[in-house]
Amino acid sequence: MKEKQLDSLLENINYEISILANTSAFIKQEFEDVSWAGFYLNQNKQLILGPFQGLIACTSIPFNKGVCGACATSRKTICVENVHEFPGHIACDSASNSEIVIPIIIDDDLYGVLDLDSTSFNRFKKDDQIILEKLVATLVKHLKRFKC
Repeated sequence: MKEKQLDSLLENINYEISILANTSAFIKQEFEDVSWAGFYLNQNKQLILGPFQGLIACTSIPFNKGVCGACATSRKTICVENVHEFPGHIACDSASNSEIVIPIIIDDDLYGVLDLDSTSFNRFKKDDQIILEKLVATLVKHLKRFKC
């Protein structure tokens, strides 16, 4: 259901940055107990901060560093119940306690990652992962319009 709402929201947007901005706002609005929702975009094996909703964030994350970097390297969703126990966790917001990161892959290339944080421990469940992965698939459909 949420993916249909997002699809409708994005269908007439003609700017890539606007698609990402409205997607992060949509996710922050639709998911309870999310303190940060946004994107890190792949630029030469560095994740660079993109549009987001939440507190000031880290601007650059190397692959293999933190949850976002691990997701970028593995190209698999990573759900962390307690970020303080995750090896190499990057604490952009010290109040963050759990995190889920979903890779964004377009035509076999890593475009970036969608990152959500919560101040609650064990906030993100399997149902959240399924919905978020569907939202990313919807996002990819719209981002493909800008791929050269």
